[in-house]
Amino acid sequence: MPIIFDEFPAQRPDTPLLDSIDSPADLRFLSEKELKILADELRHFLLYSVAQTGGHFAAGLGVVELTVALHYVFDTPDDRLVWDVGHQAYPHKILTGRRDRMLTMRTKGGLSAFPKRDESPYDCFGVGHSSTSISAALGMAISNKLLGNPRKTVAVIGDGAMTAGMAFEALNHAPETGADMLVILNDNDMSISNNVGGLSQHLAKILSSRTYTSMREGSKKILSKVPGAWELARKTEEHAKNMISPSILFEEIGWNYIGPIDGHDIPTLLTTLRNMRGLKGPQFLHVITKKGKGLAPAETSPIAYHAINPANAVKATSPRYSHIFGRWLCDMAAADERLLGITPAMKEGSDLIAFSEQFPERYFDVAIAEQHAVTLAAGMACEGSKPVVAIYSTFLQRAYDQLIHDVALQNLDVLFAIDRAGLVGEDGATHAGSFDLSYMRCIPNMLIMTPSNENELRLLLNTGYHYQGPAAVRYPRGTGPNATVQDSLEGVEIGKAVLRRQGEGICMLVFGNQLANALVVAEDLNASVVDMRFVKPLDESMITQMAHSHELLVTIEENAIQGGAGSAVGEYLHSQQLHIPLLQLGLPDSYIDHGDQTEMLAECGLSVAGIAESIAQRVANKS
Repeated sequence: MPIIFDEFPAQRPDTPLLDSIDSPADLRFLSEKELKILADELRHFLLYSVAQTGGHFAAGLGVVELTVALHYVFDTPDDRLVWDVGHQAYPHKILTGRRDRMLTMRTKGGLSAFPKRDESPYDCFGVGHSSTSISAALGMAISNKLLGNPRKTVAVIGDGAMTAGMAFEALNHAPETGADMLVILNDNDMSISNNVGGLSQHLAKILSSRTYTSMREGSKKILSKVPGAWELARKTEEHAKNMISPSILFEEIGWNYIGPIDGHDIPTLLTTLRNMRGLKGPQFLHVITKKGKGLAPAETSPIAYHAINPANAVKATSPRYSHIFGRWLCDMAAADERLLGITPAMKEGSDLIAFSEQFPERYFDVAIAEQHAVTLAAGMACEGSKPVVAIYSTFLQRAYDQLIHDVALQNLDVLFAIDRAGLVGEDGATHAGSFDLSYMRCIPNMLIMTPSNENELRLLLNTGYHYQGPAAVRYPRGTGPNATVQDSLEGVEIGKAVLRRQGEGICMLVFGNQLANALVVAEDLNASVVDMRFVKPLDESMITQMAHSHELLVTIEENAIQGGAGSAVGEYLHSQQLHIPLLQLGLPDSYIDHGDQTEMLAECGLSVAGIAESIAQRVANKS
C-alpha cells in the first residue's frame, strides 16, 4: 500500500529513483518491484511540489500508480495517452521530463496546469474542459487505422467527466468504427467499492487475457454454425460478467468491458494493461482509485483538496464575487419560493454550498452537463419557476445552442450568473471567460449586465431576476474593490448607466470590474468615467451625451475586443453618425497564457498603467 502522509512535506523529499527518470523510456528499464518504490517517491514529490505552487491536487494523487503503469506498458509518446480535463495529469508531467520545472506550475512562463500540445510531445491533446478525451482518442485511433499506423491510443477519463453527454456520444460512436482504442474509467467515487476484491480482479485478468480472447473467438467460429448456440453462449458469458461487474451498459453498445480493478495495485494494473494492449476494437477498463490517495486529510475530504492554494498564498481580506452571489441567492430564495438554483458540478466554485444546505429541494447539481443545465432551466421556466443557472463563462460556451434555441428564442425567464468572466489567472486560456459578451450580445432577447463592484453585482442580480426574459450577469474571479453591499432585493433601471466622475476631453465608458482602475487614471487626466452597467441594452442617451461633450471616447472591458461591448458602442456611434474618435480597450485577438491575474491584465493593457499608456498613445497619434 502507498505511504500515507498526515501533512505536506516542508522540504523537497529525497527521491533518488524518481530523479533518475527523465522520460518514460527510463522508466521502462526498472523492474516491476522498483515501480512500487517509484510510485511512493512520485506521490511524495507531488505532495511537495503542489504545496509550493498550488493547483489541482487530489485527482493527481489518485492516479500515481495508474500513471506509472501506463507509461511502463505503453510506448509513449508514440502510443497516444489522452488525459481528460487534466486534473489528473500532474504525475504524468513529472514522469515525462518536466519534474524539475514543476515549481513553475501555473506561473507566467512556467508549466501549464493542463496538458498542452506545445509544452511536451507527451501531451498529445490539449485539455481544460472535461469529457473530451474519448472523442479525441477515437479520432486519433481512426486516423491511425486509416494511415496503417499500429500505435495504440488510450483515453483516461474520470467518473465525473463521464456524466457529460459528449463522453457518451463518443462511446456510442466508437464501436461502429471498429477502431482499436482503450478507454480507462478512473472511478474515484468508491460507489462500487464492494466490487473491488480478489474475485473481480481475478476475473479482469482472465477476461483480458489472450488465452480467453482466443478461446472466445474460436468458440464463436464453431458455435456460430450451430443454430442458436452462439447466442446462448454469448448471453451466458454476459450474465456471468454482469454478476460481479457493472458492464452491461458498455457491453450492450459494443465495448469489451473489463473490471473493476484496484487502481493502486501495480501488478494487477500491469497484467491487465498488457493483456488489453493487444486486443482489437474498443476496449473499456474500469479502474477504482482513491482521490487524494497518500495524504490523510485529502483522502477524508477529497473535494476540499481538489485544488489547493500555494503554501505562501496571501488570503483575501474582502469577500469574493462568488460569495456575494451565493449570499444573494439565499436571500432571494427566502423571499421568492419560485427560485431554483442550478449548477453543472460547480457547487463549491460558484459558492452554492449555503444554498444547497438551506434549500436542498430547490438545488440542482446536474454534474458536468452544461447543455442539460441550460435546457433544464428552460423547462423549469416554462412552468413558472424562476431558475438561476450558476455557471462559469468558459463553460457556458459549451451550451451555446441551448442558450440560443431553448432559452432566448422562447424568451424564457432564466437568469445566468456567469462567474469567472474575463481572465482567471493560473488556469490560463482554457478557463478564461474571454468571449461571453461577444457571444451573448448577438442573441435577441438577452439582457446583459457587467457589475463594477460587489454592491453592483447584487443590484444587477436583482435586476436580472426581476426581468421577464433571459438575463445574464457576468462577474470576475476573485475579489473586487471591497464595496459595501446593501441588503436590498430591488433592482435598477434597465439600460441606465451611471456617471461616476465628471471630467473633460476624455470619457471612459467602463463595462465591469475595470472601473476602479479607470477612476485612478481619470484623476491624472481629469477625464470623465461612466459605469455603463449594461451591455445590452446600451444606455444610448449617455453615450450620445458623452460623444457631444468630449473629444475621445474610451471603452474598457475584460472581454475580447471583437464583438464585445466596445464594438456595441462603435456600432451605435456609426448608426447615429456621431463622429468622435473611439479607443477600444479589452482582451486582444490571441489566447493569454496562464499567470497571475495582475500580470495577465497588465499584459492586455488593462492595468492602471496600461490604460493610461493606451490613452496617451491615442492622444499623441491624434495630435
